[in-house]
Amino acid sequence: MRTPLNHLVNQKTRVSKTADLTPPKPGTPGAPVSEQRVEMAGQWQLMWWKFRKHKLAMIGSAVTLLIYLVALFVEFLAPFPRGVYEARYTYAPPQALHLFERTEQGVRFRPFVYGYKVTIDEVAIRRVFEIDTSQKHYVGLLVRGAPYKLIGLFPSDRHLFGPLEQEAPMYLLGADRLGRDMLSRIIYGTRISMSIGLVGVVLSLFLGILLGGLSGYYGGAVDLLIQRVIEFLRGIPTIPLWMGLAAAIPLDWPPLRVYFGITLILSLIGWTGLAREVRSRFLSMRTEDFVIAARLDGSSEVRTIMRYMVPSFLSHIIAAITLAIPQMILSETSLSFLGIGLRPPVVSWGVLLNEAQNIRSVATAPWLLLPGVPIIAAVLSLNFLGDGLRDAADPYGR
Repeated sequence: MRTPLNHLVNQKTRVSKTADLTPPKPGTPGAPVSEQRVEMAGQWQLMWWKFRKHKLAMIGSAVTLLIYLVALFVEFLAPFPRGVYEARYTYAPPQALHLFERTEQGVRFRPFVYGYKVTIDEVAIRRVFEIDTSQKHYVGLLVRGAPYKLIGLFPSDRHLFGPLEQEAPMYLLGADRLGRDMLSRIIYGTRISMSIGLVGVVLSLFLGILLGGLSGYYGGAVDLLIQRVIEFLRGIPTIPLWMGLAAAIPLDWPPLRVYFGITLILSLIGWTGLAREVRSRFLSMRTEDFVIAARLDGSSEVRTIMRYMVPSFLSHIIAAITLAIPQMILSETSLSFLGIGLRPPVVSWGVLLNEAQNIRSVATAPWLLLPGVPIIAAVLSLNFLGDGLRDAADPYGR
């Protein structure tokens, strides 16, 4: 007996629906989610399911977390303090780290670097470094070195890695014009460059939500005044505005005060974009039923804004913050590179790149450009993370 065509189609449809409703295996990224779980899931669960499908965002979040862990434990990770210098090794080239040593007994795991052999170039009148294979300086893990306080609280003198002989030269990424280890200074610069982005974004977030919320909630003259201020700030060229504001910082200020001054400057400029977004959302929400119900219930304006309106697009604000941090990092780098931002003895990626302004220095020591690598990695990872959060903020979108 031949099976009717409609019966086969219905049976195939039932099988496909049953397959779609199969619960996903826990911890499997991109696993199909059943309709029942989607209906019962909360907003944050839906955002996570959408976010983990974004492969670049997952990679970006891992890299971002790694960079901030480095910023948190710089004293432990850096083999040398940021200010230690050795005039004998000015512009010393990078050394290769050899993990295995070949001996008469065979090959064994024992990391080491070769020493330097220094000669004088009589034409250029400068030192010339050559690798001396007759000298071996062994490198160990959890070695003792300069004392420090981990996270500013716990005293210690253990470093993740370093030379077993404290006087031995070890410049895995080369040395600068004073003979300071570039690797250690790049690690120390992570804390300043990444934290200035967070602090600046927090201040910009406060100004953006406050002024953008007032503009969208009240409208009228308040909206007109705030929007004209935003247009004025956005109409000024960025670099001249930075230079003008940075020039107002006195030269005799201590490094900590300069740090907060630069952060304040970046925040005073970076809030305009977020304020525009908050204003547009408030204009569309102030006539919503839940906002009108809160007003009729006697809720104050501040409570209505902070308790009901802001949380309704909190996910969008988180995505905007993540995308704003790279802009803060690049702004600080640009100011410090131009010499009008942070200044030594403060160590940031921009301050380190300031050393590479001299074309003669770059020609002699091209490794001075290496601080640009973590800047690119941090900006790309934060942008990928922000893109993933922005897509996850609308879990029902395509």
